[in-house]
Amino acid sequence: MAEQLVINRYREEEEDTSLNWPRIIGIAFVIALHAAALLALLIPAVAPPAEKEQERRTSVVIVDAPPPPVKTLAPPKTTPLPPPPEAPPVDVAEPRPTDIVTPPSPPAPPAPIADVAATVDISSKNMNPPRYPPAAARAGIEGTVILIIDVDANGNVTNVAVEKSSRNRDLDRAAMEAARKWRFNPSVVNGQKAAGRVRVPVDFNMG
Repeated sequence: MAEQLVINRYREEEEDTSLNWPRIIGIAFVIALHAAALLALLIPAVAPPAEKEQERRTSVVIVDAPPPPVKTLAPPKTTPLPPPPEAPPVDVAEPRPTDIVTPPSPPAPPAPIADVAATVDISSKNMNPPRYPPAAARAGIEGTVILIIDVDANGNVTNVAVEKSSRNRDLDRAAMEAARKWRFNPSVVNGQKAAGRVRVPVDFNMG
């Protein structure tokens, strides 16, 4: 009898420690109901913002409006400017002869230097006159000898020749000897001294 009681208690303890599925299902059901009720309370509170956001999204609509018509403005009318006043006439006095300034004429170019032929130095000729030949003087012979004398750039005689004879050899020779002792003024060509030739008549007269 005692053993039977022990076995029954062991079975009751086993039954107590084993899972009670009906109770668990009932608890789960109650929890699900509470969760559903809680969600039902929360959904209305969250839904309005979504509707507001949808209203905001739908209210912002870009409509392409046609551009306003462009009015063509007429160009402004320019008012013509009045003509400038005419300047009063100015009386200009006629210029006097003293008021007219005539520019001076440019200076005339220098005249070219004329070439100068050689000439005999008169003082030298007078200091060395031709000697009258004694034979011609005794015979009373007179005559004129024309000499051609070559002169260098320094006025020295380089040659003497008879261009026209006096028809007396002594008179011609005396005239040539005298001409070799004379001094001459040399020729001037382009402003420079140059050699030249001189024609000199020599007269022999008794009177």
